[in-house]
Amino acid sequence: MQIYNTLSGKKEEFVPLQDRKVGMYACGVTVYDLCHMGHARSMVVFDVIYRYLSYKGYEVTYVRNFTDVDDKIIKRSREKGISWKELADTFIDEFYTDMDRLQLKRPTVEPRATDYIAQIIELVKKLEDNGLAYVVDGDVFYRVKKFPAYGKLSGKRIDDLLSGARIEIDDRKESPLDFALWKKSKPGEPSWESPWGPGRPGWHIECSAMSLDILGETFDIHGGGKDLVFPHHENEIAQSEGATGKPFVRYWLHNGFVNINKEKMSKSLDNFFTIRDILQKYHPETLRLFILSSHYRSPIDFSWDNMDAAGAGLTRLYQAAERLQEAVHSAKASAPSTNPGAALLLPELEAAKKAFIKAMDDDFNSALAVGQLFEAAKYINRYLDGTPRQSWRREDLEASLLLFRELGDVLGILAAEPTEFLKSQGNEEELPITEAEIQDLIARRDQARREKQWAVADEIRDRLASMNIILKDSPDGTQWQRKR
Repeated sequence: MQIYNTLSGKKEEFVPLQDRKVGMYACGVTVYDLCHMGHARSMVVFDVIYRYLSYKGYEVTYVRNFTDVDDKIIKRSREKGISWKELADTFIDEFYTDMDRLQLKRPTVEPRATDYIAQIIELVKKLEDNGLAYVVDGDVFYRVKKFPAYGKLSGKRIDDLLSGARIEIDDRKESPLDFALWKKSKPGEPSWESPWGPGRPGWHIECSAMSLDILGETFDIHGGGKDLVFPHHENEIAQSEGATGKPFVRYWLHNGFVNINKEKMSKSLDNFFTIRDILQKYHPETLRLFILSSHYRSPIDFSWDNMDAAGAGLTRLYQAAERLQEAVHSAKASAPSTNPGAALLLPELEAAKKAFIKAMDDDFNSALAVGQLFEAAKYINRYLDGTPRQSWRREDLEASLLLFRELGDVLGILAAEPTEFLKSQGNEEELPITEAEIQDLIARRDQARREKQWAVADEIRDRLASMNIILKDSPDGTQWQRKR
């Protein structure tokens, strides 16, 4: 398995610290508002990485945190006239509502920053003892210049950062690059007792303390959005390695940005979509498929057209699953063929599975893996179209259905009962084609199947599916119906 490591800037063979065990930390959310498309991408990406590592037989300890005390939380709670804790608890509940709908698996551990205040204080004390932290009026800052490796993740040099510093001037700091480890609490703000007086943790130190406490001084994978490379993850390295003297993380993974209609997502541009905005119009698996149809490191462009295309693709996958499921039931009604020369579907799907695994082993390339799932759907349709019913083998079809859904499960899709899913996706819009044109396409497809021109037959099926028209093949011929 090869993983692109942001730290080295290249793909590296994945070798965990402990054989068949993986420690993984992904930065979670600051809980002051509903989750948006950027959150959806990062959460789905690391959910699939978690699923795939588990699928490959690794025992994964997956940690994803909540930042539940922060300047934004305090500001929003004041605006709403409620306590910071009530606000954080509310949006943690809302987070779970969204992520459960997106079918994310729950991580092994989901720490809240406020449950790790003691560990945070101990970590800051250690940095102070090591000469990497200093106190000014109850605030504790990190001495960036005292950590020579600062910038090794982002590629930024301290001198360049200083010359181009646009950081808010704080005359109390030794350098404008120094960042807060512990903040003195102002009146009315949440606070905890510390050696430096009442205060609360800085953002960066929270993730260091939680990950070190749960996963150890060195662990395998740390991830998050590309926007976290600097300064958040750079500062985590400085804090963690400055305290322990050991390498912090072996593999750093970062997912790319989400653009909205080729523009950066922004509330000021009125192109800011929450997960709930999107799930009002689309099935949650459609959003997952849209996200996973691009490589996780690449930027993706969200648009309603792209979501429609993902929805049409998901429908095709479910149609193949439904056809195969119906074939299994049909085969059960008759004895399986004993003809040793009868064609089998399973070897075709095993080939797709092998290619699927090869794609995922190459830096979790879900885009190629999704492509193999569509190849598997084509194999299913071709087999059921071109193989006489009497030669179907029940065991072959059952194993094929299990394998198809197994691959879907790695990506967190195809979890619904196929017929029920297809019923739920209907609409009442006018068909963009006449019945006579539909029948003509069906006749052309039948001719292509007789001539074993499978690519032509598949193209016609896909074309009709894109217009919400489902084909049902039976011994009595091909019937059609609009998607319900």
